[in-house]
Amino acid sequence: MSLRVTEYTVSSERIAEPLKLALVADLHNGPYEACLPVLAAADAILILGDLVDRHRRGFANALRFLKDAPDCAPTFYAIGNHEWKFKEREAYWPRVLQSRVTVLDNEWMPFRGLALGALSSAPRPNPGFLPEMARQKGFRLLMCHQPEYFGRYVAAHAIDLTLSGHAHGGQVQLFGRGLYAPGQGLFPRLTNGFYQDGRLLVSRGMTNSARAPRLNNPRELVLLRLQPDTGR
Repeated sequence: MSLRVTEYTVSSERIAEPLKLALVADLHNGPYEACLPVLAAADAILILGDLVDRHRRGFANALRFLKDAPDCAPTFYAIGNHEWKFKEREAYWPRVLQSRVTVLDNEWMPFRGLALGALSSAPRPNPGFLPEMARQKGFRLLMCHQPEYFGRYVAAHAIDLTLSGHAHGGQVQLFGRGLYAPGQGLFPRLTNGFYQDGRLLVSRGMTNSARAPRLNNPRELVLLRLQPDTGR
């Protein structure tokens, strides 16, 4: 199954300048070289978690991605559940911290007019930074690997847009609805596209780490365009 590029556009008066963001979700140590031209055309690359695969050994492709991505654009990394549960975490994570990628772990930072943050997929997430992030004047953009965290931790805060993966598009799509997603179970509600009145965007993910095949559910690299809305 081929990888497709899915493009979305979001406009807001709080967006200071047009930006193209490449959303890399659920790469799971898979190949990525075919995506490099798209990444090179982006203003930033946002890794939405699960760059590694906790069910398999090795992280060579993940390390290569951490080396190649910053050559394309500034790269930011949110921590997914596979990073937390990765059996080789002690060998892998120091290499991440030595890379040129910016890790955001339950924190936010300014980036080109954005308030860019990440809520990590820890066993007990720490959303304590969200009230401060929500008070910022710029567009508040949050990376949060697991979409089911939105309702529990994010919805009550003035975060403009949350970016997630994790659901793998529901693995099998039947009549426009996913069959199963981790964290959501059978017939999950949050699998791909926009939800929560446009406040949550979920990627289908870039690989298939499950033993079951993906059906009617193409792998995707999401290209998000942020546009200023002047009200004219």
